[in-house]
Amino acid sequence: MIDATALSEKPVLTGPRVRLAPLSIRHAAAFHTACQDPETRRLTGSHHDFTLEELQKWCTGSADRADRLDLAIEDRETGDFLGELALNEIDPPNAHGGFRIALVPDATDRGIGSEAIRLLLDYAFDRVGLHRVQLEVFDYNPRARRAYEKCGFEVEGRLREALFWDGTWHDVLVMAALRSRRGGGGGTDADVDVDTMRP
Repeated sequence: MIDATALSEKPVLTGPRVRLAPLSIRHAAAFHTACQDPETRRLTGSHHDFTLEELQKWCTGSADRADRLDLAIEDRETGDFLGELALNEIDPPNAHGGFRIALVPDATDRGIGSEAIRLLLDYAFDRVGLHRVQLEVFDYNPRARRAYEKCGFEVEGRLREALFWDGTWHDVLVMAALRSRRGGGGGTDADVDVDTMRP
């Protein structure tokens, strides 16, 4: 039902302002810096304090993971690292996958995240052949929820008090985008160049 080779190909997806490129060792230092930012950690719910060595190993192995897609978000003009996103937890029989994204602090409130999400959703639906893409967002992050809704995600449920952060329990909202309901939220305004880089 899905084309699993679309996950192992590690594409480069290009939009008007951002480029999604395969996560690699060259992104590790900037990725590590972003992971140390307290607000980034809060928005991603990351309790683990990732070391540079851990992220170097993760980034280096990214090209070899044939069951998921990990991409760096880069500024199309400068090549600067703006964040990363992933299409993971792929369930081939049900054409379902998970999604996550994290932006560096300077990349928020500029529409960067929405552009990157639309690029990845187009690839997930049109190239991988997924029917459904799911994510989780914390109740204290309404900005992200609005961005996801603009991209076609809808709230499907609530995991009550599933995250403990700063001494308080928080709900986790489950959201999903369906290929059959792409109208309105899906698609990018520009032509998307898809260049495939094989490891």
